[in-house]
Amino acid sequence: MYYDYEKERAEAFFAGERARNSLQEALKALNSARNWGVWDMLGGGLISNLVKHSKISQASGYIERAKADLQSFSRELCDMQEFADMGVNIGDFWGFADWFFDGLFADWVMQNRINEARSQVERAIAKVDVVLERIR
Repeated sequence: MYYDYEKERAEAFFAGERARNSLQEALKALNSARNWGVWDMLGGGLISNLVKHSKISQASGYIERAKADLQSFSRELCDMQEFADMGVNIGDFWGFADWFFDGLFADWVMQNRINEARSQVERAIAKVDVVLERIR
């Protein structure tokens, strides 16, 4: 079977771009949730609490999409012979997803989890950027 390097490179690049876009959307939602969380802790009331939870829900959806996009990116990288050993390991950046949305019992705990999730997403974006730069 014929190996088409340019085709594999393009597929990997576009998969990486999709993953990066999903991560960026998750980061935007987490930033918004963080801001609403601060407002909520300062006595923002019911509205700020509802908006904060809405933003967390949005972030959760983007994170799930990003996980799928990162898995696709990893598969595409494996198709490129020189990147086969550099697959994107989503476990490295998504360990927080299992506990992020469970058992939130206080606003300050929520705020800490939002900030940790933001850090994880930012690190994931940086790792995807490094791989995308190498593909270019």
